[in-house]
Amino acid sequence: MAHRFENIKELKREFITVQFFYDQTKERFKLVKVTESEISPDTTITEKDIHRPGLALAGYVDLFTFNRVQVFGNTEIQYLDHLSGAERQSTLDRFCSFEVPCIIVTNNNQIPEELKIACDREGIPLFVTPYPTTRLSYFISDFLDDQFSAQLIIHGSFVDVYGVGLMFAGKSGIGKSEIVLDLVERGHRLVADDIVVVTKKGEGVLMGSGTALSKHIMEIRGLGIIDVRTIFGIRAIRYQKRVEVVVELEDWQKNKAYERTGLDSSIMNLAGVDVELVKLPIFPGKNITVIAEVIALNYLCKHYGYNAAEEFRKKLQERISSKSSKKGFSSGQDSLGRTTEYFEHDFE
Repeated sequence: MAHRFENIKELKREFITVQFFYDQTKERFKLVKVTESEISPDTTITEKDIHRPGLALAGYVDLFTFNRVQVFGNTEIQYLDHLSGAERQSTLDRFCSFEVPCIIVTNNNQIPEELKIACDREGIPLFVTPYPTTRLSYFISDFLDDQFSAQLIIHGSFVDVYGVGLMFAGKSGIGKSEIVLDLVERGHRLVADDIVVVTKKGEGVLMGSGTALSKHIMEIRGLGIIDVRTIFGIRAIRYQKRVEVVVELEDWQKNKAYERTGLDSSIMNLAGVDVELVKLPIFPGKNITVIAEVIALNYLCKHYGYNAAEEFRKKLQERISSKSSKKGFSSGQDSLGRTTEYFEHDFE
């Protein structure tokens, strides 16, 4: 792991309020609030998983994960419908006696009146949605996973180059913003500058974005603050991108050994996810912008199964194994093997 990233701390939310959950998802998930009472600001969600409370409704509550979002699908509603009025009242009173953050009824199922009354009495937000249970469960799980995912705050610049997420890191003043600005001018898309918020999605994906305050603002030394969206238009920005390659910029050191072949790819670990790392030495006159584009294109080639360094190694190994160089000039052939055997009077 690069030393620059060793002390980065992971940040995780401990909870979100049900009001925040409702505000963020009511249009996406078509949630309609059924209970009349206001949602208490103290009502929180602390788990990213959801729960189908079939067993809890049937009376087994020893393993009831009541602190999760409770989803009532067709099974739960039909079970309640088959109970007598007194049994249904008793079941729902027992269920709502737990500190449930909220209940969501799917498929626009008819909500039992006893459930409405119990939720209003206990202050439990009750919602209904037309989405089927499986689809809603996927949406909610994805949203909560995002809210409770590990986040890293990294000092760097993040840009989409040919569809590859390149994050430039390096000491302050080394030229990260200037490189990204040059890439934007060449048609690539800025995601974030100076502060990159990296969020872990699932087990193997890192997504990067900017902050709500800075968005697509850049600071260029000697020029000042610029708004990339205003200057270059909507085509020059995007709000999020997967982090695929980290390019660490460092000052050229004459006596330091740098990667020459690309056979030994460097990997760094961020929040438990392996990401390709390219350490790029810079000095005056070096065209980092073009090299950045080549880094992205080379990543795409390797992603689709072609590794130039590995192919060259194989050809070299085959040449050594076949001992073709022994023929040399004795056979009338160039021992190096030109790409063409005869120039045919074409001297261009």
